[in-house]
Amino acid sequence: MFVLLNWRALRSFSFLTVLSALIFFQTAVGQTPSPSPLATPAESSKSVQTGKPPVIIIPGLIGSELINKTTDETVWFNIQRSKTDDLRLPISTNLKANTDNLVAGDIIRNIKYLKFLPETEIYQSIASSLILPGYYKEGSWETPDAGDFQDTYYVFPYDWRRDNVESARLLMQKINALKLKLKRPDLKFNIVAHSMGGLVARYAAMYGDADLPSGTRRIVPTWAGAKSINKIFLVGTPNEGSAPSLSGLLNGYSITRINLPFVQSISKFDMFTIPSVYQLLPHGGTLRAFDENLKPLRIDIFNPATWEKYGWAAYTDPKFVKEFTIQEQAQAKSFFRVVLNRAKHFQEALDANITAKSGVPMYLLGSDCKPTIDGVIILRDGKKNRWRTIFDAKDFKRSDGTKVSGKELEDVLYAMGDGVVTQRSLLTSSLGGAKMQGKYKAALPVREASFVCATHNLLLSNAEVQNKLFADLISKSE
Repeated sequence: MFVLLNWRALRSFSFLTVLSALIFFQTAVGQTPSPSPLATPAESSKSVQTGKPPVIIIPGLIGSELINKTTDETVWFNIQRSKTDDLRLPISTNLKANTDNLVAGDIIRNIKYLKFLPETEIYQSIASSLILPGYYKEGSWETPDAGDFQDTYYVFPYDWRRDNVESARLLMQKINALKLKLKRPDLKFNIVAHSMGGLVARYAAMYGDADLPSGTRRIVPTWAGAKSINKIFLVGTPNEGSAPSLSGLLNGYSITRINLPFVQSISKFDMFTIPSVYQLLPHGGTLRAFDENLKPLRIDIFNPATWEKYGWAAYTDPKFVKEFTIQEQAQAKSFFRVVLNRAKHFQEALDANITAKSGVPMYLLGSDCKPTIDGVIILRDGKKNRWRTIFDAKDFKRSDGTKVSGKELEDVLYAMGDGVVTQRSLLTSSLGGAKMQGKYKAALPVREASFVCATHNLLLSNAEVQNKLFADLISKSE
C-alpha cells in the first residue's frame, strides 16, 4: 500500500509538490506500487492475441528527461541543481523561438533521489507490463524493425515545458515518419496518455499537425489525427484544467519540502516562462474562487489585469528585477499577455464541439478517492495592503475579525480525485454541454470511464488500471 494523504495532510502541498512529495514519501518508507497481475509468470505463459495495433505511451508534465544537447548532462530529472542550466525558457512574444539547450531524452522510467535509497518507478511499470512474451515489445521511432507495425509499443518523450500544440504536432510528425519507414500508410496506433500527455494526444487527434488558427476564427475540429489514431486512453488527464496549476504559477515547486540551494526546484519565476503550465489552468468559467465569506467570485483567469490586481503576475514581485535581465523585464508583460492568450486559445480548441461524436474513441481512467485541490480563496489583507490567495485549508480571520476554520475550508477547497486532478476535470463535468453519460456527467463523449483508488503519479502502476488498459487495448479495433 502507498502512504495515503488525508485532507489535513494535503494542506502542506502545492501544485507539483503533491506529485513529487508522493514519490518522495513512497521512496522514504521503502514502498513500491503493487505489481500488476499482468507481470506474473503464470500470465506470461498464457496464449495471448497477436497482431495487436501498436501502442504509444505519452507521459505527463515533468515526465520526460531534459538533457543539455551540448554537454549531454541530464538536467531533469536530477535532484541536484545543474551548474550550467536551469529549467527557465527565454521569454519573448514569439513563443516558438523561446528555446534553450535542453531537449527531451527518454521518458522518466525510474528516479533515484539519493544513492542509498532504492529507485522509484515512474513510467517503467506500465512499460514492463506490456513487454511480457506475447504481449508487446518496445520499438524504435528511428530504426523500426519491419514487423513493428503490430505487438509493439513506442514511448513519446517531449519537452514538457513547451506549448502543448507544439508537442502534439511533433507527435503527429513522428507518427507519420514512422508509418513511412514501416511502409504502412494506413497504420493506426492506440495511445495511452498520462496527465498532461492526454491533452497532447487529444489535440493531435482533433487537429493532426495543424497549428491553432490565428485571429478570432471559430475553431472546428477536423479530426485529422483519426487516420493515424485508433483509440486514446486518458489516464488522470485534467481535461478542464487544474487549480494546482495556478498554485504552481504563484508559488513554484520544490522537490523537497525545504528549499535548498543545491537541490533542483522550479521557482515561480521559472514557471512564469513555461507555456504548458498556463495551458493547465482551469478552463474559462470553471475556476472555483471564493471571497473571505466563502461566496463565489467571478474571475477571468486569462486576463492579465486579473493577475496584476491580485499580485499573481510574477513581474509584480519585487524580486523579479533580480531574476531577469533588463531586456527580459521589458518583454515580460507582452510575453505574459501572449502566453495567457495562447493557453486560452488552446483550451478553446480542445473544448470546441466536444459534445459531438468523437472522431477517435476515448477511454477515461482515473481516481475518485483522494482529496484534491479544487478551489482558491482570495481575501484582502488590510494590514499589509495586499491580496492573499489561499489554496490550503488553514484557519484564517475575515476582515471583521471573525474566524473561518480549516474544516469549513476543506469542503470548499477540495474535491475527490487523484490528489492532483479532480474527477470532474477528467470527466469535463463543468464544461458547457455536459450531460449524464451512464453514471457520470461529462461533456467529452467517452466510450468508457473507469475509476480506481490511486494517487495521480501511481495510476499507471495500479494493477486495476493496467488490467483494464490491457483488456481494452486487445479488444477489437474501432
